[in-house]
Amino acid sequence: MRVFTASLATETNTFSPLPTDRAAFEAAFYAGPGEHPETPTLCSSPVPILRQRGRDEGFTVIEGSSTWAEPAGLIKKETFEELRDEILDQLRAALPVDGVILGLHGAMVAQGYDDCEGDFLERVRAIVGPDVLVAAEFDPHSHLTRKRVAQLDLAATFLEFPHTDFQERGAHVVDLALRTLRGELRPVISTFDCKMIDIYPTSQQPMRGFVDRMKLLEGQGRILSCSVIHGFMAGDVPEMGTKIMVVTDNAPEEGAALARKLGEELYALRGKTAMPIVGYEEGIDLALAVREAEPSRPVTIADTWDNPGGGCAGDGTYVLLSLIARGIDKVAVGAIWDPVAVSFCHAAGLGATLRLRFGGKAGAEAGPPIDAEIKVIHLAQEGHQSFRASRVTLGRSATVRILGTEIDIVLISSRTQTYEPTLFSNQGVDFAGKEILLVKSTNHFHAGFDPVSSRIIHVDSPSSYPTKPALTAYQKAGSDFWPKVADPLGLDAVTAEDEEA
Repeated sequence: MRVFTASLATETNTFSPLPTDRAAFEAAFYAGPGEHPETPTLCSSPVPILRQRGRDEGFTVIEGSSTWAEPAGLIKKETFEELRDEILDQLRAALPVDGVILGLHGAMVAQGYDDCEGDFLERVRAIVGPDVLVAAEFDPHSHLTRKRVAQLDLAATFLEFPHTDFQERGAHVVDLALRTLRGELRPVISTFDCKMIDIYPTSQQPMRGFVDRMKLLEGQGRILSCSVIHGFMAGDVPEMGTKIMVVTDNAPEEGAALARKLGEELYALRGKTAMPIVGYEEGIDLALAVREAEPSRPVTIADTWDNPGGGCAGDGTYVLLSLIARGIDKVAVGAIWDPVAVSFCHAAGLGATLRLRFGGKAGAEAGPPIDAEIKVIHLAQEGHQSFRASRVTLGRSATVRILGTEIDIVLISSRTQTYEPTLFSNQGVDFAGKEILLVKSTNHFHAGFDPVSSRIIHVDSPSSYPTKPALTAYQKAGSDFWPKVADPLGLDAVTAEDEEA
């Protein structure tokens, strides 16, 4: 048995001012054939999992390139075509193969390509023909298009948000694919369009219960896999939105019925799943009150929408400026993207003091830059943090302390959101001794920071992320979905009639 595997992934915020080129992929993660580390990245777990399964079970794995760019704006047309064709050429050279198993994200958009993954999968299918298995793992913050489903034999997304299960779900996809190649299964994909877009954190109810119930369905009868495609509201593409995907063992009617049932159950929860998000001034007030009541652990404030993981710059200053203005002293900030400020810190050297301007550079939404007298307290040529089993680069980094305070700020040159407290501890910050931890992430930080925080508070501040889909001026996504339309599936009226009866 011969199986080809590769990974091509990023998440595109079509509203972001930050363009994406090949350098962005290489700065975040790039591994040529056979060069992928044993540890996975968020979207490439099938590659090392297959490598190990091949060793253990005696089949041949041919690895193509794997690459990931931190979320940002549109991908340069030539960049997407070059990376796509690189993997396609590797696939051609690997023929004949029995299966192709890919690590994708699902929200990639390039100049001239609204559906990068659909285009890629269509070309994969054209190379291998109709009888070769094609499978993929996706991030749930993706767009499940009809073109993709038509090319795939099976697929699954991560189930957790934060995405703590990307490795487990990669193993899930690989296992189903190998069982199919051995003739044990005949997978069929069924989908349901929920006609909605929302935020679905599994770190709280009701999504915690919804996903737990969905997990229990896998392996029952002919149900092989269940996934929620959350959708990505910052991607203005024709098939943006929330969908359900069910994979059965050759039971399309059963799969379609379950996908509809799950979809309608999720639809009934619209507007009830997102975490509470307050204005940043109110959030700071809450943090101070919590800190006074429970001083033993820091309060974590999430700058929810200035999130590099959603394609934003991550150099917004509004929340930090308010903390400074209020005289709040013991604060750790992780992280602010500012390659210029990092270069100045490295030029000055460890222990140096200087007047530094940082943040507020990428766009009008970022706020004014901060000018402060600082001391350089940590430097790294290749800073990093962890996210489960993966290592996430910060690029060249510098940690600075505002003089006369205990405000420590991690400055990075490779944009990334905050995942785990190692962002602080690896960069010389004693985060446990702080009163407030200010992180830039929507929810991926939650699993790592919940155990070390007295409370987590999500705050809203200006950013290039479209946070209110009811008001977002989508050009391609249309308007036939909730919350632009109150009841696009027409189920509220049916429910009311049932209750009257």
